[in-house]
Amino acid sequence: MVALAQPAHAATGPLAYVAEFGGNTVSVIDTSTNTVTGSITVGAKPATVAVSPAGTYAYVANLADNTVSVIDTATETVTTTVPVGSSPLTVALTPSGADAYVTNIGDSTVSVIDTATHTVSATVPVGGAPNGVAVDPAGATAYVTNNATSTVSVIDTATDTVTATVPVGSSPSGVAVSPSGAAVYVTNNGGTTVSVIDTATHTVSATIAVGSAPNGVAFSPSGTRAYVADAGSGDVKVIDTASNTVTASVPVGAGPAKAEVSPSGANVYVTNQTDGTVSVIDTATDAVTATISGFAEPYGIAFAPLPPPAADIAVGLTAQPNLGLLVPYLTYTLTAHNTGPAAVTSATLKATLPPGTSATGLSAGCTTAGTTVTCSYGAIAVNSGVSKTFRVPLHLLTLGPVKVTGLRTASAPSDPDPADDSATVTCNAVSVILVTCP
Repeated sequence: MVALAQPAHAATGPLAYVAEFGGNTVSVIDTSTNTVTGSITVGAKPATVAVSPAGTYAYVANLADNTVSVIDTATETVTTTVPVGSSPLTVALTPSGADAYVTNIGDSTVSVIDTATHTVSATVPVGGAPNGVAVDPAGATAYVTNNATSTVSVIDTATDTVTATVPVGSSPSGVAVSPSGAAVYVTNNGGTTVSVIDTATHTVSATIAVGSAPNGVAFSPSGTRAYVADAGSGDVKVIDTASNTVTASVPVGAGPAKAEVSPSGANVYVTNQTDGTVSVIDTATDAVTATISGFAEPYGIAFAPLPPPAADIAVGLTAQPNLGLLVPYLTYTLTAHNTGPAAVTSATLKATLPPGTSATGLSAGCTTAGTTVTCSYGAIAVNSGVSKTFRVPLHLLTLGPVKVTGLRTASAPSDPDPADDSATVTCNAVSVILVTCP
C-alpha cells in the first residue's frame, strides 16, 4: 500500500483502523465503501489499536519496539510515541478517554497512559504474559487475560491495583465486557472455549464451546450477541448471550484474529491475519458481504465512534399582503425545514420586525416581545417542514420598505450548516392599500 500524507476527506462512513502486524502501518477503512483511504506508518509490529471515545486519537500498541503510537485522526499522522513495558500487545481506553491500559506481554505488567499528558502514570503487575484488556462501561474496572497463567486479573482503575484473580480456560487471549457490565467473555486460545465471568462475583458462570484457538471477541451494541474469531477454525462464532450458546458459524478468511462490531451494530469486521484480508459480516444475515484485501498481517481493528446526530434546519420566510380599508396587514410564514440527516427534536426561530411595528395573530407556540417574534417548534422529520404564521398590521408609520428577518437561534440535535439559518423578506408599502412583496 502507498502511504498517504493526508487523510482522504471523501470518507463518509465511520472509519475503521487496522493494525498491520507485518507492515508497521495502520490502514484506514471507510466503512461506507469498504475501501482503504489511508495508511499511517507507526512503530514496529503494531498489534492492536484503540480509538478514543471522542474519536480524536488512535492508540497503537507496537509489540517490537515497546511503544504506543498516538495518531491524530484529523491529520492521520503520529503526533506522540509513548514508551511502555516490554512487548505491548493490547490497548484499551476508559469510557471517559482519560486513561489507556496497555498489556505488556514481555514483562507481565499493564502500563497506564494518562491521555492528557501521553505519559505512563502507573505500572500494574498482573499474571504471566498478559494478552487482552478491556474496561467495563462504568470505567471502574479493567480485565486482563494472562495467557501464561490461564487467569484474568481484575484491576480497580481508581487505584490501579489488582483486586481479584479469576481462573479461566487454557491460555486466555481476547476479552470483552458486555454493554451492561454484568458479564466478561474470555476466549481461551489454548483450547476451544469461551469463559463467561460474572462481574458481581468474579467467578466463571458458564463455559461455551466454540472453535479452535479462539482469539478476538466482541459484543453487539445491544449485548444480545457476542462474536468470536476462531483462529484455528477460520470462522466467526455467533453467540446468543441470553443462552450462552452458539447460534451460527460464519466462514471468513484464513487465521481470523480479531472481530469487532461496527458502531451501528450492522456489521462485524474480522481481521484475517494469515491471508491479509478483512471480512465484513452482515449481522442481520450472518453472512460475509465483502472482503477487503491488501493488508500485511492485519491483527487489531477499532472503529472511530459514530458522529453525534445532526439536523440542518433551513429557515424560510414569506410575506403575503392582506389589504383593506379597515385593518390592512402582512401575513408572514416562518418555516423550519429539516434537511437532515437526523430528525429534529426541537427548534427555536426568531423574527425581527422593523422599528415601530408589532405582531398579532400568532400561531400556537409563538410569542412576541417588542419587535421580536419567537416561535418554538417540536419534532420535524427529515425532509419535512413546519410553518408558523403571524401578522404585522400596516399603518402610516410603516410606509416604505418593510424588512423582516427570520433566524434559527436554537435546535436539537446540532445544526451542521449555519449558511441557511436565516431568511429575509422585504415588502414595499406605497400606501396602506398598496403593498408589494416578493
